[in-house]
Amino acid sequence: MKFLAALTAFSLSLIALPAQAQDIPAPMSAQDLVVMPRLGQPSVTPDGTAVVYAVTATDPESYSRSATLFLRSLATPDAEPVPLDLQGDASGPAFGADGWLYFLSSREGNGPEGVNQVWRASLDAGGRLRALAQVTSAGADVAGFKLSPDASRIAVWGDIARTCPRFGCVETGNTSLPGPGNGRLYDARAGFIRHWDHWETPGNYSRVFAFELVDGAAQGEGIALDGPAEAGVLTGDSPSKPFGGGEEIAWAADSSGLYFAARQADAQEPHSTNLDLWWSDLSGAAPVNLTEGNLATDNLPAASPDGRWLAYAAMARPAYEADRMVVWLRDLATGETRALTQDWDRSVASLAWSPDSRYLLATAQDVLDTPAFLIDPQTGDVRRLDLVEGQEAHIGNLAPLGDYGLVFTRDAIANPPELYFKRDFRGLTRDYAPARRLTDVSGPILADRQPVVTERFSFAGAGGDTVWGQITKLAGQEGPMPAILYVHGGPQGSFDDSWSSRWNPRAIASQGYAVVSIDFHGSTGYGQAFTDSITRDWGGKPLEDLQLGLAAALTRDPQIDGTRACAMGASYGGYMMNWIAGQWPDRFRCLVQHDGVFDQRAMYYETEERWFIEWEHGRKAYFEDPAIYERWNPVNHVDKWQTPMLVITGEKDFRIPYTQGLASFSALQLRGVPAQLLVFPDENHWVLKPKNSLQWHETVFDWLERWLKP
Repeated sequence: MKFLAALTAFSLSLIALPAQAQDIPAPMSAQDLVVMPRLGQPSVTPDGTAVVYAVTATDPESYSRSATLFLRSLATPDAEPVPLDLQGDASGPAFGADGWLYFLSSREGNGPEGVNQVWRASLDAGGRLRALAQVTSAGADVAGFKLSPDASRIAVWGDIARTCPRFGCVETGNTSLPGPGNGRLYDARAGFIRHWDHWETPGNYSRVFAFELVDGAAQGEGIALDGPAEAGVLTGDSPSKPFGGGEEIAWAADSSGLYFAARQADAQEPHSTNLDLWWSDLSGAAPVNLTEGNLATDNLPAASPDGRWLAYAAMARPAYEADRMVVWLRDLATGETRALTQDWDRSVASLAWSPDSRYLLATAQDVLDTPAFLIDPQTGDVRRLDLVEGQEAHIGNLAPLGDYGLVFTRDAIANPPELYFKRDFRGLTRDYAPARRLTDVSGPILADRQPVVTERFSFAGAGGDTVWGQITKLAGQEGPMPAILYVHGGPQGSFDDSWSSRWNPRAIASQGYAVVSIDFHGSTGYGQAFTDSITRDWGGKPLEDLQLGLAAALTRDPQIDGTRACAMGASYGGYMMNWIAGQWPDRFRCLVQHDGVFDQRAMYYETEERWFIEWEHGRKAYFEDPAIYERWNPVNHVDKWQTPMLVITGEKDFRIPYTQGLASFSALQLRGVPAQLLVFPDENHWVLKPKNSLQWHETVFDWLERWLKP
């Protein structure tokens, strides 16, 4: 509780606390990264005068996590955030049009004990609790909710048997447990048998139900958006798994129905990226598929507040998860659709309407930033917004206000997300001041830690194309620094200017290293052709870019000691460590390989989302064209392995199964190469638990120090 008290104290401050007087601040440690408070998604009051957000704290001794909600006035520039006492746990806050604050809580109430239900609270202007009431008393755990624009209805979702007509039945619907033992039995027609980090439960899906609200209380058993459980109707997860959320669900402007994204769950699902947008009029009938003609992804539905338009983002190529997300507009009166940003070579990550329906706001990667963009729904013109001083870095969680104000979050390599407020996001008024920072969640830790500097650079990469990279190191550090080559995953991804609680350049640089990250061919934010260029070329242009990029960084910054260098990466980056071990074996003193592909043949048969591995190899199954898989297969070059390697894997990783890590470690043993194996029995493709994260960093730091600082 002392830690929570400290969190409350520092969250009341608007600006960073002064660093303690000392000659040299301490560098950021793995412990700092693990216990760094985390800012949640903001929710703005209906009148746009205040915002509520959550801050999740991690106890530095037990590593248990808990969240506190804060209320911050937007009308008063120098206001201090006020911690909210909601008399129990609270998460996922959202204001309704009725002015009440709705949230999830597992506190004792009506319904099953220990499961999340929706609650609401009435607050006075000072954030003091005036009234508290339970909204839902459903028979199942509520994973999330979304209020209708007029707060007359609420949509909730959670895992429910497909045959269950209400939100919560005694039966789970899981057909994979026929008994009498605990063995799971799957039929080939079921599609996924496991996904990301969970074994599938055929017959049980994430489903959305809508309830009417009377005096803030949900009425009845709920209306299933996916309709009756009949042959030929929709059966699938909404929101989609494993990463979908509220951004996949949107209310109509008049609260009469819901748009939602879902993919049919059948034998073809592991090969399909065909998320469709569906419409439910809340009659209980089967929903209508609005995007049936597009066999690729349709997502991010956003209904205009004036009721005229449905904006959404869509890919064009089926079975390709990294295709460009183009903004489309559907006329809700005529049903006509048109591509709005077809000529803009960027892929949108989020969509939101201004309250007057004049503008769409979007975020999208652009070189090493993820800025916000203003889109004219009439012409499709796109304009990049300048919201903060200096580089935009990573902008997210856009919440437009009625007077063209904008609440959003910003993070960078140097700092975790903080909350900002821009008075007029259009930049058309006399108020040209940059956005005001509203929070200082990370200040109490980072203010007493040695800062880092990140320099961006470009060079001529494979084929003479311009390739971008970054160098991150401690500010003011003297003398030569060993080099760490950071290789991102994806492979269609980026180590852009953003904060990460896992692969964090600042944490590595704080140990005295220069972190060099290269956005090689295949990276996102540089146009779709550049992103596409890695397909069927995993070990070609990307490796050439990494070689040229490291050389360019060493030339640009003579402080980097290229004779002492290690490389590290996860997922595709882990694949690249295995590929480097056989193709660039004499360059690095050590490698760190996390969840990397070792054998493409085994990977094809073991992974769950087969659309990914098939697309990356010409949309062919391994047995249809083994040569295309074997061309860039690390297992074929083990005879050249000589670089010491730390191998890390999670037993719950079903994307790149942990057997790939075990196989690479066996190869190192058989070759007599110095190696270590770190296995997490309770982690998936990522390392998420606080103690495991601390162990991950300490093991990596020890490995790097062993080879770079003997």
